[in-house]
Parts: sequence; structure tokens; C-alpha cells
Amino acid sequence: MAVEALPGEEYIQEYLLYARIERNLSPATLQAYHSDLTRYLYYLREHGVKDLNEVRQGQVRGYTRCLNSLYLSAATIHRSFSAIRGFHHFLLTEERVAKDPSAFLEPPKLPQRLPKVLEVHEIEAILEAVDTDKPLGIRDRSIISLLYACGLRVSELIGLRLINLMLEDELVRVLGKGSRERVVPIGRKAIDDLENYVYSVRPALARKGKNAGEVYLSIRGNPLTRMSVWNIFSRWSVNADIQKEISPHTLRHSFATHLLEGGADLRAVQEMLGHADIATTQVYTHLDRDYLKEVHQTYHPRG
Repeated sequence: MAVEALPGEEYIQEYLLYARIERNLSPATLQAYHSDLTRYLYYLREHGVKDLNEVRQGQVRGYTRCLNSLYLSAATIHRSFSAIRGFHHFLLTEERVAKDPSAFLEPPKLPQRLPKVLEVHEIEAILEAVDTDKPLGIRDRSIISLLYACGLRVSELIGLRLINLMLEDELVRVLGKGSRERVVPIGRKAIDDLENYVYSVRPALARKGKNAGEVYLSIRGNPLTRMSVWNIFSRWSVNADIQKEISPHTLRHSFATHLLEGGADLRAVQEMLGHADIATTQVYTHLDRDYLKEVHQTYHPRG
């Protein structure tokens, strides 16, 4: 007995190709979208849908409720909904279907998770804990210093090349998500740490391995990996006796939070972080409000 085909299955690869080229989605996201859409089409087939033109708004809603009943994470459900809505919109645009049943549906809300941050004195403690008597310690201090000074993602740090450094202008050119380029200011202290590494340590590392001018290199002279940076940060955080559960990305959160606490403009912070949508940056204003409430409760006579 032949297995009944999934409705619209033949369009999945076409949509994923579009998403890769036009939206520049990562291979991991594309793989997740493939699984999300396949599961969605199974659901439609089980509910009697044989053609995507038959799909109604209520069936898309019903599928979202089904995902909720499986106790999947809010992020997974949100991603699945994004894949489905993008898929239907693509089919309509390409005139494969006559209507988009997801067009007027609101995406499921993600719970607002406030990122963990380090206090300024904790970041200073980590930097002071680094053993700069050793060449790799000079490198490690520069890594931690730059992550915090510029609010970089780890992927941006390991992809940074010497040609991206504009230290005379106190700037760094960064290639972020979606191949979007931005220029970020770098403070004097981070420049000092960076120049110390670039001129006194990097040349010896570069001669040992293969690299394309990446700033940060391993002991073998190859570009650092994400895990290498994680291990570096973890090692010196432990040495500094930091008790919080943190990662290199915590420095990016701390960068944004400290700027906003100091009175920086939200749009300027958005630009420095490389956020396409200011709504992504606004999560840090919640942290700022918590800080203000704490000040009020501490110092106001009726706090």
C-alpha cells in the first residue's frame, strides 16, 4: 500500500533554498525549519488536508496548540511558527497557492528572559585574574577586554581580521549576523590590551599555523574556535572566583546594560550591538528599570 504524500512536501526544498539565499539563514536554522515544516505537513495530512489551498487559519492555530501540548520550549514553538508563516507567505508570493492562512495570525509570545550581567568590578576582577606574564595570557586578556569593550558576539570576535582594526580612529569593523557590517568604537584600555597582544604575541603564533589574518590565534597558529574562547573565559572567571553562571556572551549583555545605565541612547546601543530590530535591544531597558527600582527602594525615604 502506497504511503500518502504530504500536502505541499514538494515545496519545502524550494522554500529552504529561498530562505538560504534571500534571508541568509544559517544551516542549523534551515535544518530546524525542515523538521518544523515536515511535522506541520504531517499534522495537516492527519487532519484531512490534501492540498495547501485547503488550509484554514484555524488549522494553523490548532497546530500551534498541538505544539504547546507537547511541552516544547517557547523558543521552539516560536521558531516553528516562523517557519510555517514564512512557508505560506513564500507559496503565496510564488503563486503556488491562492491565499495565506497565517497572514493575520500573531506569533506565540516568547517569555521575556532577562540576560545575566556582570558588575563592572566583576569584569575588572576577571581581567586582573589573567596571568599576563605568559604570552597566551596577554592574548586572553585582550579577548576578554575586547568582548566587553565592543559588545561582540563570539562569532564576530573569532572572525575579526587585522584589516578590520582601525585603532588610530579607536574603531573596529565587525561582520555580524546576516553579513551585516558595522563599525564599533573601542576604548583606550581595550586598545592597549589589543596592541600588546598584536605586536608582542601574535607574530610568533602566526608563524606556527595557517590563518588568513585573523586577529586571535591558537597556540598552533590557527584561528580560535568558539569553544576555545569559551574555555578561555571560563578559566579566568573561575580564577577570579566569579560565582555566577556566565559565558563569553555575558560580556555582550554587560556591555549593553552598562551603557544604558550610564545614560546611553537606545538607538546608539542598537547600532553598536548590530541588532536589526530595536525590539531586540529593548530587553536591556528592563534591566535598566530594575536597576532604577533598586536605587529608588534603597535611597527614597518611602522606597
